[in-house]
Formats: sequence, structure tokens, C-alpha cells
Amino acid sequence: MFMADIAGVRVLYTGDYSGEEDCHLCATEIPQFSPDICIIESTYGVQLHQPRNVREKRFTDVIHSTISQGGRVLIPAFALGHIHQHISGLKCIENFNDVGPSVVMASPSGLQSGLSRQLFEIWCSDKKNACVIPGNVVEGTLAKTIINEPKEVTLMNGITASLNMQNCQSVELYFNSEKRLAEKTPEVGETVSGLLVKKTFTYQIMALDDLHVFSQLSTENISQRITIAYTGAFGVLEHRLKQILESVESLPDEESEGPAFRVHERLTVKYELEKNISLHWRSDPISDMVSDSVVALVLNISREIPKVVVESKEATKTEENSEKAEKVVHALLVSQFGENGKLVISVDGNVAHLDKQSGNVESENEGLKERVRVAFQLIQNAVKPIPLSMS
Repeated sequence: MFMADIAGVRVLYTGDYSGEEDCHLCATEIPQFSPDICIIESTYGVQLHQPRNVREKRFTDVIHSTISQGGRVLIPAFALGHIHQHISGLKCIENFNDVGPSVVMASPSGLQSGLSRQLFEIWCSDKKNACVIPGNVVEGTLAKTIINEPKEVTLMNGITASLNMQNCQSVELYFNSEKRLAEKTPEVGETVSGLLVKKTFTYQIMALDDLHVFSQLSTENISQRITIAYTGAFGVLEHRLKQILESVESLPDEESEGPAFRVHERLTVKYELEKNISLHWRSDPISDMVSDSVVALVLNISREIPKVVVESKEATKTEENSEKAEKVVHALLVSQFGENGKLVISVDGNVAHLDKQSGNVESENEGLKERVRVAFQLIQNAVKPIPLSMS
């Protein structure tokens, strides 16, 4: 730290400091005089670190694991500051005998050049080796690049090499008690989900509802609609979807303004005029996947002739066919036996009673009885619909 007095104005300038005493470095001393201006190094100014013993255990666990499997551990570190806590003696790579497992702390911390870069290029392709990033890294450096775990890196000679070594930088999450994700402390093994927001060089994970409160970002809902040509029966489509998906519910006509059903409470399928159907949904990964499935099914049905009888429509269709058949039977009987020919048929003083349900005929005149029975049977066979299963 430096305290400068300029025309009676005290200016305090700090480098990288810590209020905790390390193995070889003293803790920061509070200046005797209060400064008027304070310029402070603030890389971790808004972060809370884990206790020292927890961090040291994580650090040594990585080293022990790597060494036990015969690997090398590279720790890119600053040449000044906390590095003084550790023993150093390697001046250049020519003095390093790379035989067997080892742990090497080398500068610079960003891996942009020097001894750390040379060792990294030698060890990066072996998956038994590890690289431990001990602190903050600067944008644009190789150390910042490998945190994202790319499959390949470019060496200093321009050649591309595979990156197989372990990136052992730990990921720490700090929760602000004002945010929704921090209302309840997560249990060990519990999944924490939210939006990852990057601001300058820091990352924050927050609930969707907190986005507009703790950042300048906002959210919008995207509603999607697609229209597909479909010449088949709308009931057939609904029937096929019910065989594939768990939740397919028909919607009332007054609610959807026409035939429609809802899939998994996310996607609405409507029957449009001119042989089209439309799909409506609010965009998100799951709803988009459901809509893709429905579109694929519609296109598949359009390419084939479905031989499906929809049970929900069968009763109505049978009733309609029965009413039509009765009208045709009545008309044909009238044409054959005259205007007065009804279910009670009178011909030349002889009377026949015809049961339209069973087809039984009762008459004292056997000739008229047989004539009415045969005529009714022929008419019934002529107007009876052909079953779909025979088409």
C-alpha cells in the first residue's frame, strides 16, 4: 500500500491485499491516517470466499487424484504476491526433468507465454494431466479460453492440439439473500436451476422473476402459430395423438370457435376452413418439442390413407345412416305399393303389417306377405352402408 499526501489531500493506493494472515504473508495493516481518496484493487471485492481449510482441501484433493494416476499438475500462477508462499526453483524448461508425476507452479497465470505456456503445450493432450486455475483470469488469455473446455487449442507455433487434460478450476456459487433462489438453502445433491447472466466479467444465476429486478434485462413470451394443409378427418388426427401422447383433451366449441383439442396443456390444435389445421403454442423447449411431434404426425397421416374408425363419431354416424335408410325404404315402398303404401300395406283388399326394425311381415295373404318381405330385404341391402373395414 502507498499513502501519498498531495497538497494536503491523502491518497491511499492498494495492490492485491488480504485481511487474513497467510503462511508467509502478513495481514493488511490499517493505515494510521484516514485517506481522502482510496484506490483499491477489487477483483474479488463483491465475492465471499469459502473458508481457507475448505479451499485447501479441494486443492489438495485434485493434486492427490491426479498424481495417483501418474499425471502431472500444472498451476499457472502470478510471479508476485501469494506465490511467495510456495517453494520455487525452476528457472526454465531446459532445467526440468519431466519424468513421472509432478506438480509445477509456473508463471504467467494467463498461460499466454513463458514457462507455464511451454508446460501446458507439452501436457495438454494427456487426459491423466490436470491444470488448476488458482484465481482470477483475464479475458483474451489462454487460461480464460480453457475454462470453457474447448476440444482443441492453438499452440504458439500455430498448430492445433487436442485438449484432453482436466480443467480443475472449481465453480463456486454465492447467493444473495434478497434473491428468490436464496430463499431456501439447497440441500446436498439438490438441483438448482435458473438463468445464467453475464455482466462484465462476472456471472450470476438468478430466478426468472428476479431478472428485471437485479439486471437491466427483461423477459418476453413468444407465441407461435403454424398452419398445415390437412385433408383427413380431424377426429382421426385426435385419435392418433391419443395413442401416442399421454394428455390430449378436446376443447368446447364455444371456447375454441370450432373443433380443437389441447396437447399436454401446452399446444392447441384447431381445425381451420379450406382443409387446414393450425397449431398454437407459447415457445419454450418442451412446447417446441411437442409441436414438432404433432407436425411430424400430421405430415405422416397426409401421406397415407388412414384406416381408422374413430369411436367417438361412430354412434352419431350410425344414427344418421339409419335415418337416411328409413327415408329411402319409405320412398321405395311408396313407389312400389303406391301413395298409400306405408308400414301398413294394403293391396287389393289384402293388408300386410311390416316391422321396420326386424323386417317381419304379418298378413293373411301369403303371396302379399312374401312379396313385401322380399321387397323390404332387397331395399335394405341396397341402402345399407358399406363398413369401413371392407374399404
